[in-house]
Amino acid sequence: MKLLTKLTLFVTLSKLAIVTLFVWLLPLLVEKIAFQYTNYYLDQQKKKVLKVINQNGIDYYLQGDSSYGSYTMLKEEYISLEPARTILPDTIQTSQRLVEGDTLTYRVLNHEFSYQGKPYMLEVGKTTATINQYNRPLQKVALYVLIGLIAVTIITDLIYTRLLLRPLDVIIRSKLVNSKFPFKEHLQPIKTSTSDFRYLDESLIQLMNKIREDFEREREFTSNASHELMTPITILQNKMENLLMDDLSDEAQDRIIGMMKTLNRLKRIVSSLLLISRIENDQFARSETIDIKSLLQEVIDELQDRLLAKGVQLKLSVPTRVLVKESNRDLLFQLVYNLINNAIRYNKENGSIHINGEFLGSGDFVLHIDDTGIGIAPEAIVTLFNRFKKSGRSEEEGYGLGLSIVKSIADYHQLTLEVSSKLGEGSRFTLIFPSAIITRKA
Repeated sequence: MKLLTKLTLFVTLSKLAIVTLFVWLLPLLVEKIAFQYTNYYLDQQKKKVLKVINQNGIDYYLQGDSSYGSYTMLKEEYISLEPARTILPDTIQTSQRLVEGDTLTYRVLNHEFSYQGKPYMLEVGKTTATINQYNRPLQKVALYVLIGLIAVTIITDLIYTRLLLRPLDVIIRSKLVNSKFPFKEHLQPIKTSTSDFRYLDESLIQLMNKIREDFEREREFTSNASHELMTPITILQNKMENLLMDDLSDEAQDRIIGMMKTLNRLKRIVSSLLLISRIENDQFARSETIDIKSLLQEVIDELQDRLLAKGVQLKLSVPTRVLVKESNRDLLFQLVYNLINNAIRYNKENGSIHINGEFLGSGDFVLHIDDTGIGIAPEAIVTLFNRFKKSGRSEEEGYGLGLSIVKSIADYHQLTLEVSSKLGEGSRFTLIFPSAIITRKA
């Protein structure tokens, strides 16, 4: 999962968690706020009554009676004034009162005070139903405001996160995803004010430049060494051929022939290294359009003697008129030749080879080469295409460059090369031709 996706999920889920917690706590918060406001309102009403008493006297309310009581038309609020026994601290509580035969629940403030040496008790009440009637609208308004704020913060966070991580995305696309080995283009540093991204970009540029320099040195050494070796090898080969023309004993001739076989093997290795070096240096043109089935049939015809000698049956199931654009016929011929030749070489007596081609839904063309040979050890598949590695098919097999050449040609044509195998059952080599270089001829 990408870093941007993780951050997006974190921002979204954290905001949703806040909304969920707020919705759960909202009724309690609104109720508490409503009661606190009611307490404040009752206290203000008490102060108004006391102010009137201080200005007009207590008879303003009592009017000669021992007590006073008043309530609104809907009995939502009431005021009660009556004599008290002692003076106690103020209290606010929720309790029931009987008003004209109706028992109602009020939020009641009790205040006891002294007027002209006599204690009085003042009660100011407000029905809880009146208090709670605004709770639900307040909850809705608070919830809508919260959702709006959360939406704004999510959008702001996502925009800021994308802007913040844009340099990292540029680094990934320019330095990793769209950069193919060997790195030939000159890498440009990205523009960013984030020191961490700048350090990462500079480190990648240094690393890729180091890899490119080392690869160029290795490639140059391989090319030069191969060229330089061909001359003494050719001279030695000519001298041995001249020696064989002299009157030598059978034992001397056998030794010279053995040395020539070793020399020929060395010559093949040097030639292979030269070929790989030329491929990696882009010294082959890719300007031809090749019919895959015709190319396969040409390779099969050339290997027909080997098929007959080992009794291997070969089946070709490839669509006709499938063309590969922007390719080199000689290189693709050698690629297919090496794969089919190996399928024959490591096959069992009277075994079989099946070459099957098909199109994928993406438009890519896939070519499978299956054999019923001795298979490849699982641990050898990892290094199968490395140079001078054992093939993994036989302990007696030496080191070679055949599959390294195959891999170099495949990479040169931007083909994907895959292999799967089971010991004792056979192997499958798969070539995937991208849709960009494949066309079907009508």
